Amino acid sequence: MFKIAKKLNLNLKILRFFLIPTIFVSTPFFNYIQEAKAGFEFQWDQDSNFRRLKWFQKENRKRYRNTIYFFFRPSDRKTDLLKINLAIPKTFKSTLNDEKISFCKVKIGGFDGRTKCLEDIPADLEIKTDESGLRSLDIYPYSPIPSNKDSYAIVFKIFNPKNSGLYQFHSFGQPKGKSFTSYLGSWTIVID
Repeated sequence: MFKIAKKLNLNLKILRFFLIPTIFVSTPFFNYIQEAKAGFEFQWDQDSNFRRLKWFQKENRKRYRNTIYFFFRPSDRKTDLLKINLAIPKTFKSTLNDEKISFCKVKIGGFDGRTKCLEDIPADLEIKTDESGLRSLDIYPYSPIPSNKDSYAIVFKIFNPKNSGLYQFHSFGQPKGKSFTSYLGSWTIVID
């Protein structure tokens, strides 16, 4: 009986020798588990008139400095555009300055490259706020935006709002030769 107890005690010591360091070494790795990213995008308005536009942001956490690219790809523009209007959601409470907003010709990044502005497009920017608190951004480029194979982007360099959630931005454009704006599409930005 004494021999069996000694053997069991030795086995427990060996087990502790291998098990406890394994737990201590693996514990820090549990802190760096990446969050699972959703494989779909939720949209409130899924009717046939809704167009989902592509966007990119560098940081999605609340209250962080962020750069958001709202893309206009060649498939999003059917004609030359004289004016672009961006409707900003009422709940997107972030300070918008003319100095931190730009309009540029952009290279959309992917697997082999980064998203970056290739050339700034000279334009007048106007931020409007109406009585109900809705904000909009009007962009008047000095020359019409052509409907060619280049991609363009509205770039915000801002601090994310303090509230997390989904923020849906809508864009409208005034085609060349028309006096009214028409719907171009929408972006849904996610802030965690």
